[in-house]
Amino acid sequence: MWQRHVRGGPTAIAVQRHSYQQANAQHKTGSGYICSAEKQLTAQPNSYNNQFKQSWLPVLSNIEPPALRKKAATDKLVEKIVKHDSWPMQPDILSPPLLRLTSRKLLWLDLQPVDIKSRWRHNWKSAQVVNSHLECDPTIRQPGFDLPRQQWSLLNRFRTEQGHCGACRRKWQLTDTDLCPCGETQTMSHIVESCPLTKLNGGLSRLHSADEDAVSWLTNYGK
Repeated sequence: MWQRHVRGGPTAIAVQRHSYQQANAQHKTGSGYICSAEKQLTAQPNSYNNQFKQSWLPVLSNIEPPALRKKAATDKLVEKIVKHDSWPMQPDILSPPLLRLTSRKLLWLDLQPVDIKSRWRHNWKSAQVVNSHLECDPTIRQPGFDLPRQQWSLLNRFRTEQGHCGACRRKWQLTDTDLCPCGETQTMSHIVESCPLTKLNGGLSRLHSADEDAVSWLTNYGK
């Protein structure tokens, strides 16, 4: 019935089907259909995924990364299922069926419970995150957590090296130069570490501690 609504009848349908199959094949091979960002993620999955999964955001917000929170919720669910013999899903957990689809990630494939804080610390040590050396324990509230928003935000810009500096502004195409008033390339670390006009005694490590002098420096710099 639906063939009558397609202009040209079966021949046009075959052409459309062929075009769709050709486009789908090209999409899978990546010729003209996959953006450059996706190609980069595919070409270097380990480094990119590691940076996205182990970033400063969970550390600064003091909230476990999504993958670890998901694992903790799964462990809690499995523990509850094992305790209830009358639940129909218990046999699937204790005696799981054969895996039929390789693309499925079934919860009984990883039943070993983990301490998410210990796993978080372990992952943080091997994560390729800028300035990760500043913090040995990502599970605790970072220094300055209770600062006013403006100071807390500025502090985290220095920790992550993503803020209003010459290098970042040039990368964002907001300016044509990345030079500091002192003549050197202006990065967030340069501002606090080595710039003779703005540096803080003790550098980034001192700033990360958010002690009285560091907070005073943040306040004066943010004016």
